[in-house]
Amino acid sequence: MGTTYLYALSSTLVVSLISLIGIATMGMKMGKLKQLIFILVSLAVGSLLGDAFIHLIPEAFQQNPNSKTVALSILFGILFFFILEKFIHLYHKHTDEENQISSIGYMNIIANGVHNFIDGLLIGISYLASVEIGLATTIAVVAHEIPHEISEFGVLIHAGFSKRKALIFNFLSASISFLGTILVLVIGAKSGAIIKYLVPFAAGGFVYIAGSSLIPELQKEHRIKKSIIQIIAIGFGILTMLCMK
Repeated sequence: MGTTYLYALSSTLVVSLISLIGIATMGMKMGKLKQLIFILVSLAVGSLLGDAFIHLIPEAFQQNPNSKTVALSILFGILFFFILEKFIHLYHKHTDEENQISSIGYMNIIANGVHNFIDGLLIGISYLASVEIGLATTIAVVAHEIPHEISEFGVLIHAGFSKRKALIFNFLSASISFLGTILVLVIGAKSGAIIKYLVPFAAGGFVYIAGSSLIPELQKEHRIKKSIIQIIAIGFGILTMLCMK
């Protein structure tokens, strides 16, 4: 269990440090930045779906012979993330953007904190299944977080934060992922039986994130060349997960 804690917390630290990636984009032109995010989002789709279908879901069926329970846990994961995103969007909608620009930034920090807490949960759940699945999930989360954190940094700058303040708040928000990881590790240590429900739940979360948040962004691109690049990047993400089996 000590090794599991070490790996899980180390992975969470790596994911949290990605929030500082805004430093690397400060001197980058907007056109190049958009091209980078375009490729990274495609890579994230492949990594998230690959981890869900190659690692998490097969592991869930191995741990739990009741296929209906596994299927319902996956569906619950998808539904949970749908409801969570609904609440976050509704909260944003009720904020007066014209008169309280800085409050948009703070609301974004809160929403990002919830997102990072969930990332911590997913990492913790995966490491409780096995170190190999934990590492694969960490790579998938990292692939998803890089474009996400670049976007978050841009939102905070737009909301009126200085670059230094945006980096600090982005990192503090990302650090909330430790709470999610520790919570799952503690629960898992006390009740190992809960893992057979959490693993498919995590898979459902990954499927929702890829299918609802990322793929719609990719569908906005209609040029053949860039569409081919998208497919290649998605395939590379899936291949990376396959190689980690």
